[in-house]
Amino acid sequence: MDVRVLRYFIEIVREGNISSAAHRLHISQPALSRQIMDLETTLGVTLFERGHRQIKLTQEGYYLYERAQEITALVDKTTYHLQANEVVSGTLDIGAGESRALSPLMDVVAQILRDYPEVKVNLVSGDATMIRRQVDQGSLEFGVVMGHENLLNYDSLTLPAVNRWGILLCADAPLAAKEAIEPQDLLGHPLLASAQSRLQDTFRDWAGDLINQYNFVGNYNLIYNAELLVKTGACLALAYDGIANLYDQDLVFRPLTPAVTDTNILIWNKDRHLPNVGQLFLQLLRERISTDK
Repeated sequence: MDVRVLRYFIEIVREGNISSAAHRLHISQPALSRQIMDLETTLGVTLFERGHRQIKLTQEGYYLYERAQEITALVDKTTYHLQANEVVSGTLDIGAGESRALSPLMDVVAQILRDYPEVKVNLVSGDATMIRRQVDQGSLEFGVVMGHENLLNYDSLTLPAVNRWGILLCADAPLAAKEAIEPQDLLGHPLLASAQSRLQDTFRDWAGDLINQYNFVGNYNLIYNAELLVKTGACLALAYDGIANLYDQDLVFRPLTPAVTDTNILIWNKDRHLPNVGQLFLQLLRERISTDK
């Protein structure tokens, strides 16, 4: 696949039609249409369902769009770092789940942005599976994974703070009267959880055999939309302390007891050379962690 054609494809998806994309790309519409048809022929798939005014991605088109963004971002990053030599510049790409334990890491990012105006930051939110995949592919320099993960293929640095698990629920729910939630308290309540937490031995060990009696009604990726569902009273949500918007007085957080905690671990690919800005980030973060001890 030609990277140039992938960029054309991305622009078409963003614009929603070929005519607008051709105008932005400064090429003729017939030429752009021909490039995309050649791409479809090469791949042996149909990428668009073509309508009168707009186009709609097929399932194959959605898949290519996600991969094309990763491929072009990696090409751009590689080109930049090859040309930048020893200058501390470029983009610091960091992926992580949501956790207030990341504050020291963000303080280091803030210091770099202040001291090196040429540096940009790209923060990507996601679960551990997505973060590891993007670190492996090189679209992320760093990832923060939470909980107990197999990290043999990565270099890593454990961050000092931990995440404490608990339950997010309506302030007027009966369980809100408790200071902490015990395993038997969750019986009979619809429960929303992150897909990753349901697989972790930490939570399963806390719940014991009762976990097989819990009524898991669904999963969430990021907490905000889960908050909206919890606010309706339809369910409770298993979540980390400190990431939900508790300025909304309709919601409260109650920690699990006995306490269940996860570590936060920064990872990067041990077989890939870090650019200068990445090396600086690691140096400053290590210094920050050492100072905080």
